[in-house]
Amino acid sequence: MFNLFYKKSLLTAFLLTIPLLFSQEVHAQTVTGKVLDAQSKEPLQGAAVRQQGTSRGVVTQDDGSFEIRLSENGREALHVTYLGYTDQEVDVSGSKENLDVFLYPETYIGDDVFVSATRADESSPITYTNIDAEEIERRNLGQDVPYLLQGAPSVTTTSDAGAGIGYTGIRIRGVDPARINVTINGIPVNDAESHAVFWVNLPDLSSSTENIQIQRGVGTSTHGAGAFGATVNLQTSSSQADPFGEVNTGFGSFNTQKYNVKLGSGLMENGWQFEGRLSKIDSDGFIDRASSDLDSYFLSASHHGDRSLLRADVFSGRERTYQAWYGIEESMLENDRKFNEAGTEKDGEPYENQVDNYQQNYYQLHYSYQLQENWNASISAFYTKGFGYYEEYVADEPLEEYGIEPLLSSTPNESDLIRRRWLDNDFYGTIFSTKYTHSDAWNVTFGGGYSYYNGMHFGEVIWARYAGNSEIEDRYYDNDGIKKDGNFYGKLQYNFTEKLSSYLDLQVRGVQYDFLGNGFVRSAGSNVRDSLVAIQQSESLTFFNPKFGFVYSLPENQRVYASFAVGGKEPTRDEYVDSTPDSRPDAEKLYNVEVGYRGDFTTYYVGANLYGMFYKDQLVPTGEINDVGEIVRQNVPESYRAGIELQGGVSLSQNLSLSANATFSQNKIVEYTQFTDQYDANFNFLGQQETVYEDTDIAFSPSVITNGVIGYNKGGLNAELISKYVSRQYLDNTQTESRSIDPYFVNDIRLSFNLNQVPLLEGVTATLQVNNIFNHEYETNGYTFGWLQSGDPVHYNYYYPQAGTNFLFQVKWEF
Repeated sequence: MFNLFYKKSLLTAFLLTIPLLFSQEVHAQTVTGKVLDAQSKEPLQGAAVRQQGTSRGVVTQDDGSFEIRLSENGREALHVTYLGYTDQEVDVSGSKENLDVFLYPETYIGDDVFVSATRADESSPITYTNIDAEEIERRNLGQDVPYLLQGAPSVTTTSDAGAGIGYTGIRIRGVDPARINVTINGIPVNDAESHAVFWVNLPDLSSSTENIQIQRGVGTSTHGAGAFGATVNLQTSSSQADPFGEVNTGFGSFNTQKYNVKLGSGLMENGWQFEGRLSKIDSDGFIDRASSDLDSYFLSASHHGDRSLLRADVFSGRERTYQAWYGIEESMLENDRKFNEAGTEKDGEPYENQVDNYQQNYYQLHYSYQLQENWNASISAFYTKGFGYYEEYVADEPLEEYGIEPLLSSTPNESDLIRRRWLDNDFYGTIFSTKYTHSDAWNVTFGGGYSYYNGMHFGEVIWARYAGNSEIEDRYYDNDGIKKDGNFYGKLQYNFTEKLSSYLDLQVRGVQYDFLGNGFVRSAGSNVRDSLVAIQQSESLTFFNPKFGFVYSLPENQRVYASFAVGGKEPTRDEYVDSTPDSRPDAEKLYNVEVGYRGDFTTYYVGANLYGMFYKDQLVPTGEINDVGEIVRQNVPESYRAGIELQGGVSLSQNLSLSANATFSQNKIVEYTQFTDQYDANFNFLGQQETVYEDTDIAFSPSVITNGVIGYNKGGLNAELISKYVSRQYLDNTQTESRSIDPYFVNDIRLSFNLNQVPLLEGVTATLQVNNIFNHEYETNGYTFGWLQSGDPVHYNYYYPQAGTNFLFQVKWEF
């Protein structure tokens, strides 16, 4: 599976850490600090401070101060409690002196209230992974959000530019990005038409993210494009008791630079809090001419009342990215892994403005109110505005396709030209939820949402060598699409006993598309379709998505769970526009089974999850031409993903830890028909050849994904060796090795050092991350196409190579 060199290198790195186990002087450590009211900053006398995993504890003095000597047998974490306040857990593995612990009144509504309705917890039979603020901060060196998540179970990531900045993507269990539901504070982010998430439009979002939850499988009921394999739920920054300031400055390979400034007022006595961030990220990318010029900001204002929370968030991202989405043709990989063909249709130097230029602005308003001690309600309104274009130079284009007529008969009817294809869209709506807890026996949650999307698509020719009768800003196509999306759900959790609980989640979702699509018109008095024209069309779909399951609690923080869920998903806009009602694909359906175990013990944790994802009418690309002449995805009657996900971690000492996860799966189409174009020697079209494949792998679905981390922590030093292995992935659904992505095994090192005792500053943290330390040549994404000519197969594979050894370095200044 791995070559011998990588095995020896990883083993050597591990063996080098073994002496650290014995070189550390084992001694007890003392933690000092104060416990304070988060809003008034008044000391809390008599608060209980206890070390997790032990019976050691103290109470605070008149001034809220405490001093506790840690036991070597417990965790480096404190559990702080005070009557009338919410408990607080404090990690003390780093700083141990003069800590300020802020407690919030029990009536205080936290910012997590806006994501809680769609999130899973230990009482839910859902397979999920939480990534907290500390882990996000440790990984956040300027790369896009998918690269923060790449160590989670079953996750693979892609980068067009090869270094994690610019256009990036994520797959979970092999599920493509258009089937992964993404929300920010519960608000849907997936593009309403393509269902994809373009993380490049959200640069440095990680710097304003408090936590992330990944749900694998159908997950809980959520908003936006249907979760068809996974959900990613982000919560932006939550309230901080103290004022703060932070400056991050970083640089790295490929002229990468990152700068941001963050400021926060802290929670003031009048209940208000303000926070802001301004960011700039630039990178040339690993691939030639794959540059990214990214700007973003984040602004938040919130007010905490006695029983209420009002919060407004405004954030925006602007990207100007040179096109790298064509990839690199296979024959070029050995000679020039960085070759970028974008813009090369222009004679001489490649066209310098072959760019994607787009901006997206997000406006969110949230309000939550505690109706009773056991009953709260929340509502949010949102508006997302996106606008921009991609520009490209193309050669020898037929002018008639752009509505341009030559002025003279002697004027060529083809021309080199520069075109811009625009998107200008508005997306707005509301979501709401309410949760009522009757007793320890049961609670119920109701919620829903509605959104309206209006997307304008149009194209302009901004220059042509032979412009004919065209005028400036003439549009050669203009196509608007409208989508309405509404859902309502109810969730019930009922505890049969102290150990056995049940979960029921029912959702109804309705979708309506209105768009300018293709259709045939009939001649008067004739039943024969004789012409294809663009006509206004509409399509409505309704989905019923039930989920239910059970959780059984075992002794010592162990639990087992099992669930069954159904998810439905509509086709994309293009699949409607580029087809007629007669050839239109059906909606997809997924039946999802999850069975899992998790045990959290004093010094280690283990987990295992068995899953089965069984599809009806899953859409997969086939290459078949429909009655409009477009290549379409086809509904495959039966396909499935089934596997096991394993997780584990152990603290070998106070300083050394190991953690790992692994996914082993089968991802199959029961029967798949591929349609291949056939041509003669003169390239005259002869029709299509049908080939049937049985029990074949689904494209881009590796059967093995593993992650491992060896971590060392002492004082202000944190060091990690991070390893990832991904098995072979096929570019199409034929399971042909010559059309596949080779397995890869990549290792990174991350080193950080924190100084708390710095004059005029709260602290300084320097982080160095060296990626791909063994300079492995590998690819993470690609595509393929081909045909038959005179009976012989012709195929072209394109790949997205990733950078060799490269680094990112960042210094964080806190004040």
